[in-house]
Amino acid sequence: MNICIAETDTEIAACFPIMRELRPHIQEDEFVPRIKHQQKDGYRLVFIKDGNTVVAAAGIRIGENLAWGRFLYVDDLVTSANHRSNGYGTNMLIWLREYALDEGCHQLHLDSGMHREDAHRFYVREGMSKAGIHFVYNLVPINTI
Repeated sequence: MNICIAETDTEIAACFPIMRELRPHIQEDEFVPRIKHQQKDGYRLVFIKDGNTVVAAAGIRIGENLAWGRFLYVDDLVTSANHRSNGYGTNMLIWLREYALDEGCHQLHLDSGMHREDAHRFYVREGMSKAGIHFVYNLVPINTI
């Protein structure tokens, strides 16, 4: 199983169908420009291919704060609905943990929507613990972000 960081526009674009499963409000024509813009702030798009098909993807960034020290934050994590329960998610999390350690991170963090109970069971099964509740004020409608 080969896990790569998307660098080229072609690699980024290949991740759109899978990322759309998680972020349906993102339009295809804005996907590559948004990823490239976020890359300027350290965002990295990681993906797993099975043959010529991207089957899992993760958007990550390194941060540092007083609460956690240096950490890897997972903005986006998705395995295609057609490819779940094949070890892709587990392998992605293993890769992300190793990447975080290589980058000198003390912790790996992610948030997950309250309605994503299957994902929560997966994260707990993979050794993650529930550590808090995320609160938000929507200042503008999400489809304009």
